[in-house]
Amino acid sequence: MTAMTRNPNQASPTESANAESRIYSRPRTAIVTIVLGLIALAFGLALSVTFGAKDIKLFTVWEAILNYQPDLTEHRIIHELRLPRVLGCMLVGSSFAVAGAIMQGMTRNPLADSGLIGLNSGAGFALALCLAFMPGLPYMYLILFSFVGAALSAVFVFALASGVKGGLTPTRLVLAGVTLSALLTALSEGVALYFRIGQDLAFWYAGGVAGTRWMHLQIMTPWVGAALLGALILSRSITLLSLGEDVARGLGLRPGAVKLAGTVIVIVLAGSAVSTVGAVSFVGLLVPHFARKLVGVDYRWIIPTSAVLGALLVVAADLAARTVRPPYETPIGALIAIIGVPFFLYLANKEQREL
Repeated sequence: MTAMTRNPNQASPTESANAESRIYSRPRTAIVTIVLGLIALAFGLALSVTFGAKDIKLFTVWEAILNYQPDLTEHRIIHELRLPRVLGCMLVGSSFAVAGAIMQGMTRNPLADSGLIGLNSGAGFALALCLAFMPGLPYMYLILFSFVGAALSAVFVFALASGVKGGLTPTRLVLAGVTLSALLTALSEGVALYFRIGQDLAFWYAGGVAGTRWMHLQIMTPWVGAALLGALILSRSITLLSLGEDVARGLGLRPGAVKLAGTVIVIVLAGSAVSTVGAVSFVGLLVPHFARKLVGVDYRWIIPTSAVLGALLVVAADLAARTVRPPYETPIGALIAIIGVPFFLYLANKEQREL
């Protein structure tokens, strides 16, 4: 009988077992974390809806949800302002966190974030152009143009980082993203100064969910839901890719196809969030790193854990934003940055020591 020949690019059973052994995970810890996170999230959502310039009892909130009466002021506050706001926080937090997790897995870079590929600066530049040349444009179209700007900037960053000899690497991705972000931020500030729209643009850059309405959620929810489902489907492939392209290719994975699908998911998640609430940074950096410490390196657990913890972080930050100096609100982007900047410096210093 003729011996079967093995594809040199295909891993042997021993090599596959060795690679799989590197994918340690803590399923029980992940399940407990997700359950406790959902309980805390439910408590945070209830507290956020009841607390504000006008405190409302939880019974009134349930009554407004189950038997909405538009002639009652408290019901209108709950239904038109607070419910879309807290649900927006939840969606935005999950979107940023999962986008960051995918970025970190694909690039094998613990410092990766949606801002790394120019999403924030691209959306900001598109918004600056809209405010300058199309004042009075309906908010729905502002979201659309911001999303397009975020997507185009991300595509340009990946094309720029991939279009050189050696292909896409984490270092090239960082350099391309930082370069484009600096350019687009400078152009946005120039447009803001020339057309005197600095105050409007500064509010967007600070990040905030106060203006979130049902219309925004109707546009955002289907895209975010589909992207989160896609992230879960892609999670095993991202886990293999996080072990290295050579290992992933030896296990039969096509890294290029996984990176393309992952990039599309990141653009949809982070682009939708940025265009809706502004440049809220560090959620995609903090949450996946914390989730990885809790549940291991298997992205089948990292992604759902990041989604829950990201939603919880943004809901808590929004609640804190309304309590720091009432009756005024502090931008949630600033509050998260207070935690995110020291953590980023810690990670950067740790990575430098390990080189």
